[in-house]
Amino acid sequence: MRTYFGENYDVIIIGAGHAGVEAALACARLGKKTMMLTLNLDGIALMACNPSIGGTAKGHLVREIDALGGEMGIAADETFLQIKMLNSSKGPAVHSLRAQIDKRRYHEYMKSVLEHTKNLSIKQDEAIRIISENGKVTGVQTACGAILGAKAVILATGVYLKSRVIIGEFAQEAGPSGLMGAYGLSASLLENGFTLQRFKTGTPARVDARSLDFSKMEPQYGDKKIVPFSFMHEKIEREQIPCWLTYTNEKTHEIIRNNIDRSPLYSGVIHGTGPRYCPSIEDKVVKFPDKERHQLFIEPEGAGTLEMYVQGMSSSLPEEVQIQLYRTVPGMENVRFMRTAYAIEYDCIDPTQLRSSFESKHIAGLFMAGQINGSSGYEEAAAQGLLAGINAVQYLRGEEPVILGRDMAYIGVLADDLVTKGTREPYRMMTSRAEYRLILRQDNADERLTEIGHRIGLVSDERYSRYMKKQEEIAKEIERLSKTNVKATPAFNEYLKSIGESAISESVSMAELLRRPAIGIEELEHFTEASPYSDEVKEAAQIAIKYEGYIKKQQQQVERFRELENKRLRDDIDYMAISGLRIEARQKLSQMKPENLGQASRISGVSPSDIAVLMIYLKSGK
Repeated sequence: MRTYFGENYDVIIIGAGHAGVEAALACARLGKKTMMLTLNLDGIALMACNPSIGGTAKGHLVREIDALGGEMGIAADETFLQIKMLNSSKGPAVHSLRAQIDKRRYHEYMKSVLEHTKNLSIKQDEAIRIISENGKVTGVQTACGAILGAKAVILATGVYLKSRVIIGEFAQEAGPSGLMGAYGLSASLLENGFTLQRFKTGTPARVDARSLDFSKMEPQYGDKKIVPFSFMHEKIEREQIPCWLTYTNEKTHEIIRNNIDRSPLYSGVIHGTGPRYCPSIEDKVVKFPDKERHQLFIEPEGAGTLEMYVQGMSSSLPEEVQIQLYRTVPGMENVRFMRTAYAIEYDCIDPTQLRSSFESKHIAGLFMAGQINGSSGYEEAAAQGLLAGINAVQYLRGEEPVILGRDMAYIGVLADDLVTKGTREPYRMMTSRAEYRLILRQDNADERLTEIGHRIGLVSDERYSRYMKKQEEIAKEIERLSKTNVKATPAFNEYLKSIGESAISESVSMAELLRRPAIGIEELEHFTEASPYSDEVKEAAQIAIKYEGYIKKQQQQVERFRELENKRLRDDIDYMAISGLRIEARQKLSQMKPENLGQASRISGVSPSDIAVLMIYLKSGK
């Protein structure tokens, strides 16, 4: 193919999914001349799977993206059909927002934001080759023959690399949702020394709402009191659309068992590794044979469409088998498919080839974000895209990368897990992965990260002033709660008795009462003056008081953790020459080149005794 030289850019982003969008916006907003290449402009911010944002742990990521100055939370607030707080009956550490999204409007919103962002160009074209010289990235070649110069490149290719769609015995080289795949870049990555993996994901059928009997299903409504994703939105009032709950049954499971030999998962047609925490319906039936039913949520894809997403029914069985098993479900006896469920295989890299900044260890200026790093989920992708975009700009500025530690953000846990431990299956964020859940709550994401976003330049002065005002109000509310007493009236003691709490004999401060598990600010305000502050401020003050002792203990754990994280390890250390290290540890450390002692301690195959040897080595001054 004949090539020609096109324009030069500071940063080129390859891919326009949720990682690519956040990366492109971050680079352009930070003043860099940015180009975003995408296979199809209609695939920008596409929700190829579940039309939702947030959920357990994922809601934390969205709040953190927002606090750093990203766009996902704002877009979700603008386009949701229904929103609710999950785990609200549990402690604040696991509270997570989840919203059902109008997928078409979300795409249109993000496309419009990108198109109106200064310094950002968007082009529909396929990147087929990464160009580098002397260990540094210098540009990208496109399928149309353009050589585009770049000082930094971010790969955010999603599930498109050598993608293959599979439905039963049918297989086709294609991307998700009928879009084309990318078939040139994998070879370029191999040529540049990257190790590739083959992963798989899947999606359920989309069905025609007119063919469903909702009277046989249980309605699922959003919260009456709407809590936004973005810290910029104080109050949202909107009519919400219900989702619906139904279940599989023994007939469903029998059809699956009778046709399991036709499932590509079990016939050997699919070679990629699928997500453990989002299994297909075939996997659920095979791996949990004693379970009599599995729940299915019927979720609208948008306000302007009759397409309904059947969450929980992901499958790659032949189409005729899918129709049979769907029609065994209550309310779906006459279901009509609009899009058939499918599995999709794709290439991704081993993420241990990256630094914590998501920059390649062996090609300077080349960054990776999203599903190319082995993760799954829109929120995980967006978080990586934002961090990769920020660090691409830091690289161009000649400044230190922004590294979020495991004690600072769920984004930090996500990044550290990927680049330190790697993954042999699509990685999904979960609250159980975070060691410091009580201080990494979704409600305090702004407190943890807004300062960083402002220092980088993504958080405006106006937004930063709003954040500072909120922090002042929280401090004043804590002081008010400490100084305001509740009198020992018969009415109040009767209330305490009704909730199983002991009575008081004299006035007690609201703060002291809030330390009792069953008591909240709203209940106390029936017996005292109401707070002058917002619900958000009151909640933050209440959590600070109610969990003060636990938070202090966790902060002490963090301080001990930081002692190891602050002990830096140079790239040029010859681990093979350090006596006392076990052979396996020498090999793993030489391969991984950890950035600090804490990261070294989390590498599989490196023991506590190896860390002790490294500490002695560091103290020796060598």
